[in-house]
Amino acid sequence: MKLVLIEPKYLKESVSIISELVNESRFKITPQAVELVAMDPANVAMVIFKLLSSSFSEYDVKETVELGINLNNLKQILRRVKSNDILSLELIENRLKIELKGATTRTFSLPIIDLEEKEQKIPELNFPAEIKTNSAILSDAIEDADIVGESVSFVAEPKKFSILAHGELSKANIEVKQDTETVINMKDSNKIASKYSIEYLKKMIMGGKIADKVSILFDKDYPLRLDFKAVDKMLLSFILAPRVENE
Repeated sequence: MKLVLIEPKYLKESVSIISELVNESRFKITPQAVELVAMDPANVAMVIFKLLSSSFSEYDVKETVELGINLNNLKQILRRVKSNDILSLELIENRLKIELKGATTRTFSLPIIDLEEKEQKIPELNFPAEIKTNSAILSDAIEDADIVGESVSFVAEPKKFSILAHGELSKANIEVKQDTETVINMKDSNKIASKYSIEYLKKMIMGGKIADKVSILFDKDYPLRLDFKAVDKMLLSFILAPRVENE
């Protein structure tokens, strides 16, 4: 197995974001892509990552390989990647060799760890509402809501998407109208609302670092899915359980 990336930012930024939710995980390296599916320790959020073989300048994978990796350790190494570095990954015996080649050549080695967790399955979810918008619009809205409360309500209507937050005394209401930047698709005209944790959303919106657009999919008191895509390169998705509070 040998992988070479001339544009390492997709791996670097994705691992940095994923490590905010998951400490250790299993990478599945298939002949088509580098994949990861993992749950956070509290079983509230799932992360789905796929870096396509077309992102690599060299992708030599004859058969599927699974690598258990400490993501914090990997993140620390990837932080050392400079913008003009070429990044290569090789599996040598029971270690992952990471080489950064630029003005100098730097080589790191990470142990492959045994993970007892069973393979995570991506749940089949059906969503009556999908909002496609700029990642920056979602990021700003979550940061605005964070000033007020610990949870946020997403509300979808045929031509309007709202993000609402309530504190003890304060309220925030961010309205996003359908326009050239934002497309709202709904199966019917009924308003849909669901509540989610801002703490988790603040980590997930960092996906905007690697994709300008985000798809927001949800239903009433139902999991939320956020999809960040770079066409022909990568997918970073999150599934977040709803926050159902007793009145």
